[in-house]
Amino acid sequence: MGDDLDDESGPSNERNPGGRLAGDDRATRDGPLDRDDQEIGAAAAADTDSLLGVLPHFYRGEVNQANSAQDRIDRTTDWAITLLAALLSIVFSSRTMPAFLLLIGIFVLSIFLFYEVRRYRFYDHWRARVRFVQENVFANALEPTGVEHPAWREELSDDLRNPTFKVSSREAVSRRIRRVYGLLFTVAGVGWVFKITMFTPEQRWTEAAELPGIPGTVVAGLLALFFASVFAIGLWPGRREAKGEIHGVETGDWKNE
Repeated sequence: MGDDLDDESGPSNERNPGGRLAGDDRATRDGPLDRDDQEIGAAAAADTDSLLGVLPHFYRGEVNQANSAQDRIDRTTDWAITLLAALLSIVFSSRTMPAFLLLIGIFVLSIFLFYEVRRYRFYDHWRARVRFVQENVFANALEPTGVEHPAWREELSDDLRNPTFKVSSREAVSRRIRRVYGLLFTVAGVGWVFKITMFTPEQRWTEAAELPGIPGTVVAGLLALFFASVFAIGLWPGRREAKGEIHGVETGDWKNE
């Protein structure tokens, strides 16, 4: 899929445990270009003007990757909201509509959450690079008070050679639950409770909640356990690993008076 960071379709060259080509292999492998042409990037690194000419193109490419990843996240969220709205409309359109449709909706929302967590990790990967360049190049160009990371070129080069996620799966799940899916799960759960109580007066809630072969009390207990787990993950304390620096900061005037 297009989300994968590593590409295994290239030529098979012997690599060291870190994934890089050994120095001798890089120096001796055959190629269509002369040695000087192969090392054109190193020549740009040694010349400030050449490097400043390359950086804007690299920056625009990373911004485009981050925007594309954000669009993919938004599409997943849009589908999740659309699904929930459609299910609520169907379930509450008639008293005969079963409440278990909302349980199916909760299951499908969980699948959407799984995909969105993966996409969020890729988004944070590209966003981290964008912020890294902003911190160490553009911020220092506007006010040359020093870079945030003295070895920023080496760190960025290493990340380009060996891309890694900057946020763990656990934190990504927690963030998506807190920002989006916690509310969606809550709406689906509250809708299920209303459906088995207020909208089925001719039945006891335990009868309206039951599934084939599963008593209503067991269904309600499992659903309560699911929601407790979801909100525990969403509120799980821990050190922030995501690169973004906006959330959790007090708002205020960002311009100096």
